[in-house]
Amino acid sequence: MNVEAIRSIYRYEMARTFRTLFQSVVSPVISTSLYFVVFGTAIGSRIDQVEGVDYGAFIVPGLIMLTVLMQSISNASFGIYMPRFIGTIYEQLSAPISFIEILIGYVGAAATKSFAIGLIIYVTANFFVSLPVAHPIWMLTFLALTCITFSLFGFIIGIWAKNFEQLQLVPLLVISPLAFLGGTFYSITMLPPLWQTITLFNPVVYLVSGFRWAFFGLADVPVGLSIAAIAAFSALCLGIVWWIFKTGYRIRS
Repeated sequence: MNVEAIRSIYRYEMARTFRTLFQSVVSPVISTSLYFVVFGTAIGSRIDQVEGVDYGAFIVPGLIMLTVLMQSISNASFGIYMPRFIGTIYEQLSAPISFIEILIGYVGAAATKSFAIGLIIYVTANFFVSLPVAHPIWMLTFLALTCITFSLFGFIIGIWAKNFEQLQLVPLLVISPLAFLGGTFYSITMLPPLWQTITLFNPVVYLVSGFRWAFFGLADVPVGLSIAAIAAFSALCLGIVWWIFKTGYRIRS
């Protein structure tokens, strides 16, 4: 394992965060705070509690998850796309480092940024509502697993994308709708039976449900199923990344 190569990629990606601090950290925190103010105030004034939890507090795990999903994908996809765009990816491919080391460097940096943003949003939310955490270790575990998994997914998008527009295509047209329809602002038990069944095909439901359970001990789906869903998606992403580097798909031409 070439630790120095991993450290170099990781440091370079983390340094980019500090060069674009407003875009990387401040902007998503402000956006999430606005979501919280609008939904927490406008809808919260009409919905007092959801399953015994104040609505303002109830939506916080969903808001954190929404931001973390988008930031993980964005950071990882842009991180690997730029070396492809300017051609420095070929230097990495010709260097004595494996694809695992390249993957750890880029995905590790993207996951670290997203994890930090998630924690910052959690701290910010405490200024608005009382936000207990019933299972703090599991909260951090779910957050870390989500950051890593969707950073892997973002890494794949960054290799697949041919231009900057395609970098935003999947997050905006796929992930955002799934997140909004995945129980971010509501419990799926509030839906009619038919729509509850349909919603279970949305993978984001399992992420939000597991994360919310860590806060309040409430879950729309079994916690074990949430963990299994994250593990399965991680395994799928790792398999795709292995195939990409094995075949050289869009990184050797």
